[in-house]
Amino acid sequence: MDDLKYEFYINASPERVWQALTSPEEVKNIFYGSVLQSTFEIGSPLAYVSLGKAGDEIVHIYGTLLEFEVNKVFSYSCHMGEAYFPDHAKYESRVTYRLEAAGKCTKLTVVHDRWANDDPTYENNAKGWWVLLSFLKTWIETGKPLDMGESGRHTGEGDKKLE
Repeated sequence: MDDLKYEFYINASPERVWQALTSPEEVKNIFYGSVLQSTFEIGSPLAYVSLGKAGDEIVHIYGTLLEFEVNKVFSYSCHMGEAYFPDHAKYESRVTYRLEAAGKCTKLTVVHDRWANDDPTYENNAKGWWVLLSFLKTWIETGKPLDMGESGRHTGEGDKKLE
């Protein structure tokens, strides 16, 4: 399977983009109400987690932190959570965010690679990254989440908080 690669220019400093990618409250507004749980130590676990309607914890993505250089690079192994399909542990890929200053802006490059040939999440990821990165860019530049209506609701509002 081909690597998924995306490049965005965001009207903010690398430090601001980094904050949006790593701080729990910022991540919640970008990643569908999920909180990023990690100690940010190389080799440690990482997970994007939210609370379901019944108050149960839902792990959307989990993996291991592979690379972490503040304001520059953030990389982790990636498994889709069990909410997506029963064989979630069988499929692993890698996500890498790279930040580079571009004048007063930031060039954000996201590469999602190392796909298994039969990974059933590939197509959804290929489509979903465009939306997710649009959420990220809009949030950073305006301070407001996108609201795509009921079919693509993403306001970050009304989601339960994880303690």
